[in-house]
Amino acid sequence: MAAGVSGGAQAQVAPPPVATTVPMAAPTTAIPAPVAPAVSAPLPTLSPAQATQLATLIADDEVAQGLRVARRGDLDGQDPVALVRTALDHARAVRTGRLMPGDFSTDWAIRPQAWDPLPGFADAVKRDRLAAWIKTLPPPYTGYDTLAAGLARYRAVSAAGGWPMVSDSPKFGDRGPAVARLRERLAIEDAALTGTGDRFDAALLDAVRRAQRRYGLNPTGQPGPQTTAALNVPVERRIRQMMANMERWRWLPSQLDPRRVQVNVAAAVLTVFDGDAPVMSMKAVTGRPGNETPMLISRINSIVLNPPWNVPTSIATKELWPKERANPGYLKRNGFRVIDTGNGGNRLQQSSEKSALGRYKFDFPNDFAVYLHDTPAQSGFSRFDRLASHGCVRLEKPADLAKLLMKTTPEWQAPQIDATVAAGKTVRATMAEPVSVYLLYWTAFAGNNGPVAFRDDPYGWDARLAATVERRSAAQALAAR
Repeated sequence: MAAGVSGGAQAQVAPPPVATTVPMAAPTTAIPAPVAPAVSAPLPTLSPAQATQLATLIADDEVAQGLRVARRGDLDGQDPVALVRTALDHARAVRTGRLMPGDFSTDWAIRPQAWDPLPGFADAVKRDRLAAWIKTLPPPYTGYDTLAAGLARYRAVSAAGGWPMVSDSPKFGDRGPAVARLRERLAIEDAALTGTGDRFDAALLDAVRRAQRRYGLNPTGQPGPQTTAALNVPVERRIRQMMANMERWRWLPSQLDPRRVQVNVAAAVLTVFDGDAPVMSMKAVTGRPGNETPMLISRINSIVLNPPWNVPTSIATKELWPKERANPGYLKRNGFRVIDTGNGGNRLQQSSEKSALGRYKFDFPNDFAVYLHDTPAQSGFSRFDRLASHGCVRLEKPADLAKLLMKTTPEWQAPQIDATVAAGKTVRATMAEPVSVYLLYWTAFAGNNGPVAFRDDPYGWDARLAATVERRSAAQALAAR
């Protein structure tokens, strides 16, 4: 399996805290049933035994792949031709996603690749290998596989009645029912902790810290309000969170570029991969709710050293001009100048000496005018909640990233980069080998055989996406009858 966005790489730095509020409700607008794609080759004919087997395989796999919350019971006895079409639809949903083009938000700028499941399915019918064919459908990423395994575990927890709510905040050394509940709750997700006992001992302290790291919280070992809120998120909501993240995996291309930069927007973490192994990780600051950092795939072609900041009109209008009116001279003191656009308008540019972009700007083509950049405001990286930008991605260690990406560009080695930055002149350094960049939104991820780590859903995308997946699955089932 190809490596994915692993929890291990993301866990090297501290992501933002888990939300204490319910994610944005899903829209209530009815979604029309999808139209079955045209089939370019004859459909294979199922034997009665194959039809029975296929109905069971699809019903089980829909749940296992996060396309449905509960197992459906309407496939037994379905017309064989309809069942074949259901199988092809299921295959597309598992490999490339359940959403249709109109379901994608503007900020969800990653689109799945077209894929035809018919040749593989026809071969499986011919060789009577339907169960093996079903296993080939999921996207070829370890990150997807570990989420699917986690989903099965959390479904089992839900079937057993969920987990106890933690209402108190016991401290190290305490004893009593509150400690027993905390221990029981943590042990459900943490196999290293014994679930019985009412003493807050060193083992429980370590388990609290592990849980806080899984949820992106400060690992103090003290289960305060944020930790309690994270532990009290119902297991059913965690299941839907995993369903949403599995759907996002299905949108990715069949292969990620081995040499790439990845940003987990929800966790505010950047990781550089080389040969599918993480070689650098750093904290980031990503877009605050209302100024969302989009999901997209592009390529970093150049790095601007000592960049000026060309202020977007929206920021100038909403923030900077009001500051100038309230405090005349604000713009000049902070290095801004007004540039005539030549059409009766004007725009603001901040000089490179005082630029909010710091000393490094990493450019890549996209429709959102976002980029990676340095920042003079380093204090933001000490926070666990780091969603504070206007949509661009601020970097904790931009100089290290620039030197790593320029390793294969002879004229831009570390001494040349340092000298240019020190001179203060604005220079665009073109990379000899562009590097792919992936801005992704992972709020649930897991390592091999490890517990699932969760992050806040700051943009409210999880609930909306999971609900759309379920509605699409239900609509497709109605259309196939």
